[in-house]
Amino acid sequence: MTVDATVREWHADQGWGVLDSAETPGGCWAHFSAAATPGAARLAPGTPVRLDWESPGQDGYPFRAVRFWPAGSDPRDDPAAGPGAAYSSTLSLSFDDD
Repeated sequence: MTVDATVREWHADQGWGVLDSAETPGGCWAHFSAAATPGAARLAPGTPVRLDWESPGQDGYPFRAVRFWPAGSDPRDDPAAGPGAAYSSTLSLSFDDD
């Protein structure tokens, strides 16, 4: 369920923050990877956001953000940011003939 929330605090250098809403008393922990915005999430305290959340929480907060984005805009998920998008690797093996 999507709810209205407000940024309580945001630690851009660490990539996380806390969002507050009536539906998430005690705060909702949010990681930058759950931001449905293009580019890096940089949010100022007091910024209104839309929030999809889940319980169990994380790091001492009873709730965790599944997805959030600035209020008044549509969520914009970055398809390149899916699992494994930040890292790729290849391996080639060749054997000498005896």
